[in-house]
Amino acid sequence: MKILSGIRVLDLTNVLAGPFATMHLALLGAEVIKIERPGEGDLARRLGNVPELNDKLMGTSFLAQNANKKSLTLNLKAPEGREIFKKLTETADVVVENFRPGVMERLGLSYNHLSEINPQIIYCAISGFGQTGPDSMKPAYDQIIQGLSGVMAINGDERLNPLRCGFPVCDTVGGLNAAFSILGALFHRERTGQGQSIDVALLDSIMPLMGWVAANLLIGGKQPQLLGNDNFTAAPSGTFLTKDGYINIAANKQEQWEAVADVLGVPELKTDPRFQQRDARKKNRKELTPLLETKLKENSTKHWVDALNVKGIPSGEILSLEAALQASQIQHRQTIRSIHKEGIGILKLFDLTAKFEKTPGAVESPPPDLSAHTDDILHELGYSPTETEAFKKAKIV
Repeated sequence: MKILSGIRVLDLTNVLAGPFATMHLALLGAEVIKIERPGEGDLARRLGNVPELNDKLMGTSFLAQNANKKSLTLNLKAPEGREIFKKLTETADVVVENFRPGVMERLGLSYNHLSEINPQIIYCAISGFGQTGPDSMKPAYDQIIQGLSGVMAINGDERLNPLRCGFPVCDTVGGLNAAFSILGALFHRERTGQGQSIDVALLDSIMPLMGWVAANLLIGGKQPQLLGNDNFTAAPSGTFLTKDGYINIAANKQEQWEAVADVLGVPELKTDPRFQQRDARKKNRKELTPLLETKLKENSTKHWVDALNVKGIPSGEILSLEAALQASQIQHRQTIRSIHKEGIGILKLFDLTAKFEKTPGAVESPPPDLSAHTDDILHELGYSPTETEAFKKAKIV
């Protein structure tokens, strides 16, 4: 039993935010039919650092978030393609798209059109800025949203600012927001029988993630500080030099700070007026850090991580991505699952990271080849093999 068993999702999305959303629905057991352009498919099929895979339309960017899905090619610009899509809508529970606002309306496939065919349909539109407003028609990629949201302005320090996040955080959280919203709409429909439309904007989605920083400005009237790797809520809390590299220490509570001073062998700092209380330490962090680093440089990162953690002080190494992906805790949690893909070999893909006791989700099938399920889906809709071949010759599918 899967949470979303029996739920059919028509996925019209491309690249990242939409596919990330529908991947989570697929991992939860929904049947996700990825509807792609004939001959080309999702742009992500050509994106990645392995040219041979890009040539096969199986780029690493595509492989990363399309497990457990089916692929149907469909030319929505052709009347026959739109008719097939409408037939599919009759059988579906959810439609997800990330076109610019107005595209689906021009195709005659907007929520208003589709809800006449299937009143219980849940329709989620994902865009950079939302379906309405002065910026709604502007093009947007993740980095554009990072800049317009304030994310880049609060990253880095006085030497390196503005600074983007090292992965497409706005696209990713926009996808999570869409998946969360779709699940909420499905729950509402379960209780009322009512479908509805959902308008998800990447700009809206990322801004609440800055809640504490924004609250300091919106409520406290204080502009954000450029602290680099330091945590603005406490000190010492951030990244510090050791004998052989760096360590993260997060002494956010008073007792943790006092324990840090004891472990490092500088108990006198606990009663130093500059560092005795939290607000004083934050104000004088530039004086505190070198005093702590003098002691930290006497031993290795691993030594200090072990010594601090045993005293209940959150601390950790700063791992490379490769080391992080191979960490024993990640392996224990089965965060990454291996699955075989014909023509490629073993793929290592992120699994569903929420561990459900009764209804676990998992990567069960590799990302699909372009149009791999077209014949089966058309057959299910009642089209004959002859009709399917005619569609292929006309480039409808």
